[in-house]
Amino acid sequence: MQIAATLRLARPGDIPALEALIERSGLGLSSGFYTDEQAAALTAHVYGVDTQLIADGTYFVVERDGVPLACGGWSKRATLYGADRAKLAADPLLDPATQAARIRAFFVDPAAPRQGLGTLLLRHCESAALAAGFRELEMAATLPGVPFYRQAGYETVERFEIEPGGVRTPLERMRKRFAAVG
Repeated sequence: MQIAATLRLARPGDIPALEALIERSGLGLSSGFYTDEQAAALTAHVYGVDTQLIADGTYFVVERDGVPLACGGWSKRATLYGADRAKLAADPLLDPATQAARIRAFFVDPAAPRQGLGTLLLRHCESAALAAGFRELEMAATLPGVPFYRQAGYETVERFEIEPGGVRTPLERMRKRFAAVG
């Protein structure tokens, strides 16, 4: 019998387990989208926990029987992607009236794909960002995530490349707008 997944706020003590989950996800779910070299470069230089999201209370863990199976969050800050080690500058707050909140750092354990864990996280993050006054969300999606986000109503607004560790790797900036309430 499979135990239902629970969603909770990530805590600083979760970081080692989340880093391990992120590494498994980054390497294990990239096949068919990125070369092994690209997946390794992203995992080593870009992926990981952004501790500002934990401090802001906008990063979450989905677990089953106490085991983290997915993580992800949203942000009211300007950084579009990347772990602590990839951040280059200050991370100012966004203005919900004129700027899009960020969907950040979604990872699912490759042993638990297509179980609705990412959808649970995404819906939770969208609701929280809307409750904070944002009406638009955007992200830098890796290629394995693009089909998932597209199915959730996000549209590609820009294709671009980054070069983690000197390895050219494509990403897509995706955006979703919500109707104004009231």
